[in-house]
Amino acid sequence: MRIAQIAPLFESVPPRLYGGTERVVSYLTEELIRQGHQVTLFASGDSITSAELIPCTSRALRLDPDARDPIPHHMLMLDKVRERAADFDILHFHIDYLHFPLFRSKAARMVTTLHGRLDLADHLPFYRRFSDMPLVSISNAQRRPLGNANFVRTVYHGLPLNLHKSSGRAATGSYLAFLGRISPEKRPDRAIAIARAAGLPLKIAAKIDKVDEGYFREVIAPLLKGTEIEFVGEIRERQERVSRASGRFAFSDRLARAVRTGHGRGHGLRNTSAGLSLWIGPGDCRGWGDGMHRIQRRRGRARYPQIAGA
Repeated sequence: MRIAQIAPLFESVPPRLYGGTERVVSYLTEELIRQGHQVTLFASGDSITSAELIPCTSRALRLDPDARDPIPHHMLMLDKVRERAADFDILHFHIDYLHFPLFRSKAARMVTTLHGRLDLADHLPFYRRFSDMPLVSISNAQRRPLGNANFVRTVYHGLPLNLHKSSGRAATGSYLAFLGRISPEKRPDRAIAIARAAGLPLKIAAKIDKVDEGYFREVIAPLLKGTEIEFVGEIRERQERVSRASGRFAFSDRLARAVRTGHGRGHGLRNTSAGLSLWIGPGDCRGWGDGMHRIQRRRGRARYPQIAGA
């Protein structure tokens, strides 16, 4: 099949540093090509891919000091997609809802994977207006706020089978790791609570967006006490792989006992073919990806919730 993958322009595909959506787009693109499909990738010009690359900016917007407004760049990309739309059997968008008005007439051969939260009140009227657009959710919990949307499938984010290996045994000098982004919905405070309950060091490798600087300063920074919790900042995927290959990322029975005894309700361990894995989610979590946690900001409570014992 002839497939177009339309990626956000904030990061390259794959990203140089943090970039969850762009990383998933890269994995998906390369696997589709491996299976024999003809894939065209609309992304930033510094992307590295086996697909035909249509550069829509010279470099990823977040790492470009001259880029201030992302909307014009994405609109120009959508115009490029529109010009070539007849060349593809499937248009697969990963840019939220920006393309809905332009591509509504092509809904029969397009799909949009929504990679973020869907419970923002500002977005609900828009999705209600375009309730015919076919959507893919990355978890069943994610789609709940949009009960009337046209979700055709839930497809959990996947990783290449050989990306990470784990023996499931704690090695000398081992530690737990939080990888991603510092924000209330990612819950780094829960990772800190779990690490302390398990008696294991924690390294936090994450970026901090400007919008989350207050959260980091008010909630997370006060928890970085002692030498057992270390904030190392944003790292490259190559660093992640080297760290895991060295045996420093490991899980132990102490963590399992901490989870079973109630520290961080809803957290858990799962045995997989790649070893022992950790998931973090609310208490009613029943599957991978269903761990989206709603932050309740109620009058009289702290602006940002914290885990007891963190």
